[in-house]
Amino acid sequence: MKRPCHVLLVSGSLRRASTNTALLRTAHLLAPAGIVAAFYEGLDGLPHFDPDLDQGPLPPAVAELRAAIRVSDAILFCTPEYAGALPGSFKNLLDWTIGDDQRGSIYEKPVAWINASAAPTGAADAHESLRKVLSYAHAAIVEDACTSIPVTRQSVGDDGLIVDPMVRSDIVEALTKLAKHAGSDTSGH
Repeated sequence: MKRPCHVLLVSGSLRRASTNTALLRTAHLLAPAGIVAAFYEGLDGLPHFDPDLDQGPLPPAVAELRAAIRVSDAILFCTPEYAGALPGSFKNLLDWTIGDDQRGSIYEKPVAWINASAAPTGAADAHESLRKVLSYAHAAIVEDACTSIPVTRQSVGDDGLIVDPMVRSDIVEALTKLAKHAGSDTSGH
């Protein structure tokens, strides 16, 4: 019997008024039937990656991150670019995913990203860095779900959600493509 596809939404930004986070919060709100979206909120609580700590017992914040990844069928990322690459705190999160050898880890898990940058450079370097790290982690990048949906601060309402109906539609389309690729059978990740 089919079950909903569980998609973990991970923002690479710590900024309170982040357009990346607004995009993912909008994805959470608009997740269509058959998709259960969960927003990861522990980025700012993760300790600096240290291979000596990557063994039992794990720091609680790391254990929570890995548990959230394991119960998901797919992961959708949205991150800004800082200084031509991934934000350090977001790269730290990704570093913590590498050493997880448990069933359901990021290894071969379907992943995608939405590039929300409205800047002329389009945060291309951040997304190339993300591709490189996710490839190193052996995540299954779902190319047709990776997309660019420019979001300006003006397109985010007072409630922190995106108000533009076209942008909302594009977000749902990317989320649906990722979930379709991830499947929703109980034998998955």
